[in-house]
Amino acid sequence: MGSEANFANKTIWTRDNLPVMRGMNSGSVDLIYLDPPFNSKADYAAPIGSEAEGAVFKDTWSLSDINEIWLDLIEHKHPDLHKVIMAALTNSDKSYLIYMAVRLLEMRRILKSDGSIYLHCDPTMSHYLKLLMDAVFGRGAFKNEIIWKRTGSHSGAKRWGPVHDTLLFYAPGEAYIWNEVYQPYEQSYLDDSYRYEDGRGRYRFTELTGAGTSAGESGMPWRGVDPTELGRHWAVPMASLAAAYPGKDLSGLPVLERLELLDKAGLVHWPKGEGGIPRQKRYMDEAPGVRLQDMCTDIKPVGTRKERTGYPTQKPLALLERIIKASSNEGDMVFDPFCGCATTLVAADRLQRGWAGIDISEKAVELVQVRIKQDQGLFQEIVARTDIPKRTDLGKVPKYNSTENKTALYGEQEGYCNGCQQHFEARHLEVDHIITRADGGTDHIGNLQLLCGNCNRVKGRRGQEYLIKRLNARPRYRYV
Repeated sequence: MGSEANFANKTIWTRDNLPVMRGMNSGSVDLIYLDPPFNSKADYAAPIGSEAEGAVFKDTWSLSDINEIWLDLIEHKHPDLHKVIMAALTNSDKSYLIYMAVRLLEMRRILKSDGSIYLHCDPTMSHYLKLLMDAVFGRGAFKNEIIWKRTGSHSGAKRWGPVHDTLLFYAPGEAYIWNEVYQPYEQSYLDDSYRYEDGRGRYRFTELTGAGTSAGESGMPWRGVDPTELGRHWAVPMASLAAAYPGKDLSGLPVLERLELLDKAGLVHWPKGEGGIPRQKRYMDEAPGVRLQDMCTDIKPVGTRKERTGYPTQKPLALLERIIKASSNEGDMVFDPFCGCATTLVAADRLQRGWAGIDISEKAVELVQVRIKQDQGLFQEIVARTDIPKRTDLGKVPKYNSTENKTALYGEQEGYCNGCQQHFEARHLEVDHIITRADGGTDHIGNLQLLCGNCNRVKGRRGQEYLIKRLNARPRYRYV
């Protein structure tokens, strides 16, 4: 299903998330939730006096030289992704999508085959991000566009009030983790449906028969009632029967005996008068709720003073708990690469999941420590890091400048320098990293190239994007 995580549970990094993710083992996380910048053209800062005071970030993007070079990298190795980015109408949008694309590629790599990812966004870029996710994870991996109503109303503009966020749910594997989670019924539904009451509580009626006749036992008369005359057959709800007789195996019982047991448990309603059709009594306290729907209107914005940190884009714990319950199991690793005020990490900890997070702000470490202690009344061993983890899933990797690597790369590049594109004899080419070790690059051959001596000196210990910027050339890249 994946590989062991090469980092401890309850780890939070303070730095750019891209190099950290490059250093994480492939297939090492079960669930990813990310609430990245939205390209909202706004600057955010937590108010003075709040727990998150000092947390700031800028959500304004411009197409820099470095981003243009990343676009060249993407074009060569991920042409479908390149097409999506080029469909953006402004340079700001292109820059934002490039930023997201290179990070989503790493998230795809570190996600387990039965894992899931939820990308939280708003209508500003949700349509572009949907296409980006399709290109990275595959259109078939798309499961839901989930709408979360984040506020009651919004006015002041000549348009329909924007009151929702969007979550894009993807699961790349054919078999992925899914647990039934229920949303509470609306009070109006409960009032309308559960209109009857006895000493046990409020209840409603449901049918004990199903459409169509049956020649078997389910079509036989029971206590003078023949379902066949009604064009129906007996359909005993096994879930209700199992709940009434916990610990008993009732699967092999004949249909009529099941009906007797249901009646014995007081779950059958008999109408007054002859010829009445018996119905089942379903009590309100047994109703689990509504299976998860793609419209969340029951989770309010961060409300309680205890939960609120002052972080400008904080999401409610209830929303994250719902996602984590549905798409992970106890002990699974939950990962948030934009963890902000640490709501994902707090929710994962509360639900006995492992967790890891990354945020550019040092405030995130402090917030997760404070919030988990407030939530559970316990101090926990939280690992705070600023370094890049070392991958342990690559097997035995030869020294980066080994002869075997040089021979293989010379064949792949057909003797051309991956910088200036000039042809050289093998002895004039040098093995070099595309992404530097300092930025999470490994010694694996997928992150190696051949450069002529001059290009290698120009590049130095910087990333390949620096060399291409200096050469002002359009390269043939092999790695992003």
